[in-house]
Amino acid sequence: MNQQHRGEVGKADHRRAARLSDAGLQVPAAPAWMRWLPVAYVAAVLLLEPVTPVQWPVSFLLIALPVIAAYTQGPVSVAGVTVFAIAFEAVLAGTPCCAGRNAHDLWERHYVGAYISTALVGFIGTALSAHRKRQEAHLLHANSVAEALMHTLLRPVPHQVGHVLAASLYHPAEAGTMVGGDLFDICATPAGERAIIGDVRGKGLQAVRTVADVLGSFRQAAYDPGDLLQVAVSMERRITREAAAILDDELFVTAALVEYDSRANRVTIINHGHIEPVLISGGEVNTLAGPPALPLGLGVLAPGRPVSYEHRFAPGDVLLLCTDGLMEARDHGGVFYPLLDQLRRRFAGLAAPTPRDVIDFLDTDLPRHARALHDDVAILAIAPHGR
Repeated sequence: MNQQHRGEVGKADHRRAARLSDAGLQVPAAPAWMRWLPVAYVAAVLLLEPVTPVQWPVSFLLIALPVIAAYTQGPVSVAGVTVFAIAFEAVLAGTPCCAGRNAHDLWERHYVGAYISTALVGFIGTALSAHRKRQEAHLLHANSVAEALMHTLLRPVPHQVGHVLAASLYHPAEAGTMVGGDLFDICATPAGERAIIGDVRGKGLQAVRTVADVLGSFRQAAYDPGDLLQVAVSMERRITREAAAILDDELFVTAALVEYDSRANRVTIINHGHIEPVLISGGEVNTLAGPPALPLGLGVLAPGRPVSYEHRFAPGDVLLLCTDGLMEARDHGGVFYPLLDQLRRRFAGLAAPTPRDVIDFLDTDLPRHARALHDDVAILAIAPHGR
């Protein structure tokens, strides 16, 4: 794929991601109990009114109704609730349901004061509701921009990249947003197909900045002359400069770098303190352990350079790269997600799966185990093409 075509594909992916962001994000709905609270409040007033002495009319409690509605309703609805509250107060004031109450109570000064108070509270509630709507729109726009940014950074992984098939999955820990510190990418280079998966220390916008630096560094170094070790060294320098620029001595990124040689049917791996890759091969599921290296950004603490290791990777195999959000997802009993056991249960003894088969399985199986995620989950699966 030439550079111009890659740029056009990237622009198209960005526009598509932006459209999906604008259409898919929405303000989380208020809890059901909060939406029904105004109705429950009016019902409570109706229940209390007949059994309350006339000296303390419970209808005065309706003064608070507009503010209660302002938590979930828009300004027009709050204004309507205010009119309803005043009218209902008048109805209750003029209803001789209790001893000593007459129709002329409708315009008794205390009731008139209640009408005026309700109108003032309704005006305040309408203003609060309008402000809440503006804040929601602002936050929605900010989340849309952040999600579009993450879609731009974590570009969609093509079905085929050079000599490998690929599929990916990203689940943010915080529902409704794509902002996170996990990353992955894969590209076809003259040296072979090179991939990365990583996890940035920290959260929020600072983590997004580091994600951008790491991916930018990888996408540049992956095409430079040299082996995978040179890519790792180049990225180490980039993270060190970033740490100095933001005055963060503890900035680091756990990452696994992978290079596939299609002629030798072999993968080369450098693991910078990341979760070990998982290989699905011949109906068996195993981790590819090798010499560990310090996370990117902490290389100055090590006496030497990181060491790479190799493993056979032939047609019919699938290599799974993931972040710790997958391994550390817990069920209600606090049990971690048993990744290897689940992969063996699903794929052991069966025909060779595709990367998409593995990703689809995890996308379905993980929510069954963990109803809520406490960390971002990023997964990248690759397999040799031409099986």
